[in-house]
Amino acid sequence: MPSLSLKPSHKPIKNYYEVLEQYSKLGIVHEGAVSSAFQNLLDSCARQFQWTLIPQYAIKRSKKQPIRIDGALVDSYNLPRAYWEAKDINDNLKKEIPKKFAVGYPKDNMLFQRPDRAMLYQDGKLVMDADLTKDQELVDIVRQFFEYRAPAIAQWEKAAEEFGDRVKDHATALLELIRTQEKTNKKFIDAFAAFMLLCRQSINPNLAESAVEEMLIQHLLTERIFRSVFNNPDFAQRNIIAVEIEKVINALTSKHFSRAHFLSSLDRFYGAIEETAATIDDFSQKQDFLNTVYEKFFQGFSTKVADTHGIVYTPQPIVNFMVKSVEEILQREFGKSLVDKGVHILDPFVGTGNFIMRVMREIAEIQKSALPHKYEHELHCNEVMLLPYYIASMNIEHEYFEQTGKYEAFEGICLVDTFELAEAKQLSLALFSTENTKRVERQKQSPIFVIIGNPPYNAYQSEDLNNRNRKYPTMDKRVSETYSKDSKATNKNALSDPYVKAIRWASDRIGDKEGIVAFVTNNSLINDLAFDGVRKNLENDFDQVYIFDLGGNVRKNPKLSGTKNNVFGIQVGVSVNIFVKHRQENN
Repeated sequence: MPSLSLKPSHKPIKNYYEVLEQYSKLGIVHEGAVSSAFQNLLDSCARQFQWTLIPQYAIKRSKKQPIRIDGALVDSYNLPRAYWEAKDINDNLKKEIPKKFAVGYPKDNMLFQRPDRAMLYQDGKLVMDADLTKDQELVDIVRQFFEYRAPAIAQWEKAAEEFGDRVKDHATALLELIRTQEKTNKKFIDAFAAFMLLCRQSINPNLAESAVEEMLIQHLLTERIFRSVFNNPDFAQRNIIAVEIEKVINALTSKHFSRAHFLSSLDRFYGAIEETAATIDDFSQKQDFLNTVYEKFFQGFSTKVADTHGIVYTPQPIVNFMVKSVEEILQREFGKSLVDKGVHILDPFVGTGNFIMRVMREIAEIQKSALPHKYEHELHCNEVMLLPYYIASMNIEHEYFEQTGKYEAFEGICLVDTFELAEAKQLSLALFSTENTKRVERQKQSPIFVIIGNPPYNAYQSEDLNNRNRKYPTMDKRVSETYSKDSKATNKNALSDPYVKAIRWASDRIGDKEGIVAFVTNNSLINDLAFDGVRKNLENDFDQVYIFDLGGNVRKNPKLSGTKNNVFGIQVGVSVNIFVKHRQENN
């Protein structure tokens, strides 16, 4: 179990007493001021565990206002590990604590603190009552606070630590099994060939067999998570893509292979995920937890796929800002709203569904009665990778259930490469399944008004890794005949970045109609010489261009340390870009 390095002689402890002494000299005793001393101590200790102290942490309650606790310590999986409630010197903790528990304050690792005293509850019991005027008692209660692990959390920590290596081993074993069956199992050979054709038609005509094999492995290793954690036991029978994959898996298991037996050694990990997710009442937090599990899964197993697709998930404050901004611009520039009929919304690179879910919440806040029509007819999104497609489908469907109390399958999501939609040949192909093809065609015929999301960005792939970003003849030509042609730069390699294609694609998708494009991207388009043609075309293509430079280019600014000064924790700079276009005849 991790231990906290903290002694009475350490600087955070000394700082705690020094700050309180300064306040005392000034006669300041109110909670808002004196609590800062303990908050600074918690912040300092949290860094040892790579946790984050979130002030004014909200805990949702059914049909009631959320509880706001002074602070919660949250880990990298967005799991709250401990809670803190501050009081001032005049508060009677023994009287205040029962009141807090009565309204729903957590009883698991909950610390109530005033400048001279703290009471710690773990597993519903008072475990420590410390005199904080004594430095050793302060150290002892803070250490107990940080080092405690609820049983489910302790199990999760141990399982998560081992999972990366275990999933690699299982993936390797599955790959060996698949390749053996490809030679000897006629039923599997036929099923795999049919599945390969579907994948090449839907995702990439040059898709390698290894990529399709990886999709099967991803499905086998994660299908239980989707069934159990998302409480969706019929997932494999209900999701239109999972149905096709299950056909191949059934053929694979037709000869001497038991899925349950093979995965049994991962039972502890699956159980840890399930138990940990069960401790989270708020579904959005559960989504964050599972999204992080997914990210770490890709980092441990599918690093090349993650790299070529530029997998970086958008912080919630940025998503919130972008959705609110789009609503504001719709009202101000067009006299419209996200709730209005006819305002079709598309996330072309949906990932795990964060933008679409936030749009749904915004619609529900403005006019909840508008959500069913919007959900059924006017929300659209695409994803090219299997696991985020699965997660996005269930996240979006659950969000609808949360807002309406009804479960409805989300038919606006397509498993398709957005850039491939620009290729004329896609029109004549069956895209994975009849239902998926219908969804893609419906989207192509829809008058998209808002395009919003986080396109992939990763221009410089290593050729030695055989991991380069793929070519898209139509989109590459469009970039060449506009952005590249209008650039005076000598080196235009940066224009091969997928996010540049995304801006070009979105601009073309809006076309001569009116609409809004809102992307968070690499911020090179602001000043870099190679992007002069991009800037020129944006000026010509749109009536208003709003760019919010979030900085964070670690490579260009040596004063930035590592990735902590970047909103995504990546090396390149970031900007939020919103482009507004009125009808051409009004220009």
